[in-house]
Amino acid sequence: MLAAMTAVAPFSIDTYLPAFPDIGASLGATPLQVQQTLAVYMAAFAFMMLWHGALADALGRRRVLLAAFAMYVGASLICVFAGSIEVLWFGRVLQGMSAGAGMVVARAIIRDLLDGPAAQRLIAHTGMIFAIAPAVAPVIGGWIHAFFSWHAIFVFLALYGTALLAAAYFLLPETLPPERRQSLHPGPLARAYFQVLTHPPFLALAFAVALSFNGFFIYVVSAPKFMLEHLHVSAQSFLWLFGPAMLGLMGGNWLSAHLAGQVSSRRTIALGFAFMIAAAIANLLMNLWLPPTLPWAVLPQGVYLFGVSVAMPNLTLRILDLFPERRGLISSCQGAAQTGMNAVTASALAPLFWDSPFSLALAMTLFLLAGLTAFSLRRLGGRSSRART
Repeated sequence: MLAAMTAVAPFSIDTYLPAFPDIGASLGATPLQVQQTLAVYMAAFAFMMLWHGALADALGRRRVLLAAFAMYVGASLICVFAGSIEVLWFGRVLQGMSAGAGMVVARAIIRDLLDGPAAQRLIAHTGMIFAIAPAVAPVIGGWIHAFFSWHAIFVFLALYGTALLAAAYFLLPETLPPERRQSLHPGPLARAYFQVLTHPPFLALAFAVALSFNGFFIYVVSAPKFMLEHLHVSAQSFLWLFGPAMLGLMGGNWLSAHLAGQVSSRRTIALGFAFMIAAAIANLLMNLWLPPTLPWAVLPQGVYLFGVSVAMPNLTLRILDLFPERRGLISSCQGAAQTGMNAVTASALAPLFWDSPFSLALAMTLFLLAGLTAFSLRRLGGRSSRART
């Protein structure tokens, strides 16, 4: 159930990608304006990520999820009946404001109940189920689009949100007792945000996660260009990109769960980065020497995401344990950093790199180098913080 709730975000991003050309033709919008439906979604997603966790720390996990999924259903219906690109932008903003609650609150729920290797295993197992969403979402969207108009894709998202709302209402227990809840008073809340967002180890770890993941995410937001123009596949063949990604996510999370309690956190994270480095180098070399053809053009992305998934559960636990009394809030801050980076990638960086497969491979490498740099700064930041204390 938690994995399905976190999967709202990739479903909201990936399901309608194959319909981009039809949306532009139907609403009289340019390709850039259609691309901005993704960017405004991510900007709203990043902004509200800052608040979902604080609200869940104060009001309880269950209430926040119920309100968020109800809002998501309404937003999806606005997108269904959008008659202009501006109305579609508005619906996507509302979707972004509500879709992040599942991801933020699910992490907090896991850490409410478990710690150590048990928490690592549950995060990894949740990630294995979550991994299916980015792979099947564009395939579902492509087939819906093949038989119906693009509006039907948002009908599907509205039905998915309705199912999650029912699951949260009937099946989800509250995991945060009243005595552990935090105040929403502006003063203490502002101090808590300031403490987290200026904490050097948090910044280093959060941006290590965000930048490393964007080495793959740039392919997600560039998928219409990469798949349709560079690899010349149909809108129903997006599984060529997202299939290896799904296998990488599932395999990496399985390995992380298997290593929990047997291999140290440091070594597991190092192993994940080793896979990412190997995939990025292979991607560059193949794009230098080989024409962009299937399946070689998409295999490095699966290996890269395998490495991300090996490292991610341990990195996430390290972030959550920086402020144990504010797990919802710090989960929000991590999510905001991740999605803010995604929004920058979707709106500004992807158009700079999507003109050729080699430039996309170069972008993957640059993101990885930036993520490694951020991760290497975590101890320096921690020493500086302790010295100030």
